[in-house]
Amino acid sequence: MGSSHLQKFAWLSIVTSISTIVLKFSAFWLSNSVSLLSDAVESLSNLAAGMIAMWALWLAGKPADEDHHYGHTKAEYFSSGAEGVLICAAAIWIIWAALHRFFHPAALQQLGWSLVISSIASVLNFITSRVLLAAGRRHDSIVLEADAHHLMTDVWTSVGVAAGLVLVLWMPAMSWLDPVIAMAVGANILVTAYRLLRRSADGLMDTALPDSEVAVLRGAVETALAGRGTLIGLRSRKSGAQRFADVDVTLPAQMTVGESHRICDEVETAIRAAFSPAPQATVHVEPDQGAS
Repeated sequence: MGSSHLQKFAWLSIVTSISTIVLKFSAFWLSNSVSLLSDAVESLSNLAAGMIAMWALWLAGKPADEDHHYGHTKAEYFSSGAEGVLICAAAIWIIWAALHRFFHPAALQQLGWSLVISSIASVLNFITSRVLLAAGRRHDSIVLEADAHHLMTDVWTSVGVAAGLVLVLWMPAMSWLDPVIAMAVGANILVTAYRLLRRSADGLMDTALPDSEVAVLRGAVETALAGRGTLIGLRSRKSGAQRFADVDVTLPAQMTVGESHRICDEVETAIRAAFSPAPQATVHVEPDQGAS
């Protein structure tokens, strides 16, 4: 399934975000709770992230052209990075609003109904997050995975907020918990933002594939060579769901060009068979003067 076909999942994220924004701001309006307000603000960033994901999936799905010989899959990393920036901005605003409320307390109202409304929004986010995460892992899409983690952060935020406000509901004297919970929410969101930004940076900087995947590549190459040559160099990187491998091998110097080419084709075929979707592989041959 190409990136363009994954846009339906981005639409699901956008529709869910709009629904939760309406619900959570309604909960804040009823209660005047800054922690519920922080939860609602995070949903705004969810909506923006979903729209960015839609754009990234559309762009990543475009085929290679004269200006982009390796395709447009790195657009996914820009999307994930943008989500990280949005989450970070939301977290900073939440912490600022919580500090203001901590030093300038305000009465809370109708917490019961507000919590019910907020819980409905959390259920919607949880269901959508599970759907996006499953699709992201199935199709190796960092955009969908980032959006899923973003929504799950929202869910855990809502759970923490609800737990604290239940205490306030039972013990009104503990109303100071409201801004403290909001600050904790902001700190947790900052951690999520850092993880998204780091993952995006790794992709944009062409970080090598994980050791486990490099081991699979190495095994595929050595199996294809079957003792006829030696693997002397292996470089790898990833762009969206697409993997790239550059392989250096030595083959006997007296081997014909045709036979060397056939062995290189076998190595490339083995690499492509090792992963789905198939990596783009380039094999470079060096002559082994000592081989017979």
